[in-house]
Amino acid sequence: MVLQESGEMYLETILVLSQKSKFVRAIDVGEEMGFSRPSVSRAVHLLSEGGFINIDVDGGLTLTDAGREIAEKIYERHTVLSKWLISLGVDEETATDDACKIEHDISDKSFAAIKKHIGIE
Repeated sequence: MVLQESGEMYLETILVLSQKSKFVRAIDVGEEMGFSRPSVSRAVHLLSEGGFINIDVDGGLTLTDAGREIAEKIYERHTVLSKWLISLGVDEETATDDACKIEHDISDKSFAAIKKHIGIE
């Protein structure tokens, strides 16, 4: 199953929230992303069916290995691209917003070249 940008964003959000708290619920994801409960419910269901997350009996969400791999990849891109744009003189808010747009579309090859250029390998 190939994930769309929204699926990647959900996985990234679950990763970030799980770094702050051991128990992440769909409602936490919705609050963080500013999405409605029905939208989050549908996305969580699809991510679970796709094998990207597990939902425990208490409603806790955890990333599967496949989900974690994607989430960590997107999060790394977001972090590196944000810092890079800021280093180029872009204000933090714009850099973060732009990195969020770029992180889902940039090729592995181009991202690797950016990392090499700025000294991250």
